[in-house]
Amino acid sequence: MINKRLLVKNLLAHNDENSFYDKKRFINIGEKEGKGKFLKHVCALANSNPNNNSFIVIGVEDEDNKIVGVDFFDDSKIQNLVNAYLDNPPIITYENIPFPHLPEGKVVGLVTVSSNGKVCSLRKNIWKYYGGSVFFREGSISLPKVYDIELVDHNSDTVATIEKHAKNNIELTLDGVIDFINNRHKDLESNYKVFKEQFVVCWAGNTKRVKGQTYFSRVDIELINEQVKLFYSTLDEVTITYTNDSFTTTEYVQLGLGKKVKYYPLEKVTIAFNDNGKYVIKSELIFNPPQYNKQDLYHTYNTNNTLLAKINKGIPLQTTEQKDLKFLPATYLICFLNGFKEAKERMENARPLLKKTDRKVYNELKASLRILRKVQYNT
Repeated sequence: MINKRLLVKNLLAHNDENSFYDKKRFINIGEKEGKGKFLKHVCALANSNPNNNSFIVIGVEDEDNKIVGVDFFDDSKIQNLVNAYLDNPPIITYENIPFPHLPEGKVVGLVTVSSNGKVCSLRKNIWKYYGGSVFFREGSISLPKVYDIELVDHNSDTVATIEKHAKNNIELTLDGVIDFINNRHKDLESNYKVFKEQFVVCWAGNTKRVKGQTYFSRVDIELINEQVKLFYSTLDEVTITYTNDSFTTTEYVQLGLGKKVKYYPLEKVTIAFNDNGKYVIKSELIFNPPQYNKQDLYHTYNTNNTLLAKINKGIPLQTTEQKDLKFLPATYLICFLNGFKEAKERMENARPLLKKTDRKVYNELKASLRILRKVQYNT
């Protein structure tokens, strides 16, 4: 079992960017440019490493390898994006790796790319890259190649050594459990569960009971053996259930217009643990968004647009407009879910404005964009 935090440290310490390893300050797959660049690098790493894993580490400064972190990213359907745009797509996983010195909510993203042994290429156009393009890694750069396309194994021994040095042990696991419960979450109710005598899951959060059901908020869930953060949210609520073989979370989101809000189940995620030291994560979107009359939503949509226009021009908001701003992320999301497709672009454009003017609304906007992304990938 590989300790992913050790793996990231080994990659950063012993290797500059090369044909099996890339690092990024951040990625943005919500926009065409960011999506295109991400797919290019995934394609190049898969073709340059047909017989072993390759990696993208996200949240690291390029110049000095300083670990600065990125927001928690839990889109389990990112494989769908790769499948949609790449022929002979590799298997990829995106994992959130906690580091003790990072602020709450920040992690290092680790993308693992596993080739299927065939030449990977773009299936269709994306940003400035054309369908049919094939990319390979040359040193630290992903470049197109149009001749002598042959997959050659150069890195299997090196990658195997790096992964071997990142193996987990009992001491790391015990230290991880103690740190999770006693240090990082000493102000929250914390629990742990051992599965199959080898997997340790820890979770923490504020709890409340409603009609016999326990709900968690400010939730943090980690697979300690691999130092992987499975779930993190300061806004939404989840329920947690488990058996001897599996651990299941159901996430709820709060939506509505004005003060008329309610909780809607969003996604159910189950981790099934096996006796052979493997586990499988299955996610199911169970979201049934609220529906409203479109005519009633036009007023809300236009109000949001006006608020952003005022903020962009530096015009102070009135008291009533400041109240409307608090609901902007959720109401834009509701508009999108009710057919206002241009609301997504409005939300993306609002990010830099709200980051400067209202951090609380900015954080809620990121949560709304996360829900939107999940819905899009599943449809």
